[in-house]
Amino acid sequence: MKSIILTTLVSACAFVTAHAAEIGKPAPAFTAKDAKGATVSLADQKGKVVVLEWVNFDCPFVKKHYGSGNLQKLQADYTAKGVVWLTISSAAEGKDAYVEPSKLGELASSKGSKASHIIADGDGKIGKAYDAKVTPHLFIIDKEGKLAYNGAIDSKATTEVADVDTADKLFANAADAVLAGKTVENAKNQPYGCGVKY
Repeated sequence: MKSIILTTLVSACAFVTAHAAEIGKPAPAFTAKDAKGATVSLADQKGKVVVLEWVNFDCPFVKKHYGSGNLQKLQADYTAKGVVWLTISSAAEGKDAYVEPSKLGELASSKGSKASHIIADGDGKIGKAYDAKVTPHLFIIDKEGKLAYNGAIDSKATTEVADVDTADKLFANAADAVLAGKTVENAKNQPYGCGVKY
């Protein structure tokens, strides 16, 4: 009996490890419905670069990047290059940051979002699989489905719009490298923002 329990526990741990988000390893798979009801599966994006952006539109750090137009420009620039951009809210129902899935898409549109899909992840499964910690927190998955970037949008952890232009473009540099098939420098760094409200 003990061996059965041990085997079960080991299998469970192996499952979690196999799906942990690690640079250079296959990105955790997921399937979800977007704000328009369309099914979005990471497996269906194979051969494309995919960006995951965690969002909470009430967060001052997110307001900085949407208020300045920085995130919308990044979304427009990279989707024009064939990147699939998924904006995800993992706020749980009952939390301050929670927005009903039916209204999340409208809210994103009102902010001028150019993302490919808006996804409500109310049970936090996608966020926890990637260990998304803050908003904004950005991930890049390369054409082979491997995680290539996990970190901040830029180098200045402030809420000042004026800092957007002078910050080091950590995410954009990484995205350019991935699209060029080059190694990403600083592929994992500390993101800044508001904690994800799981």
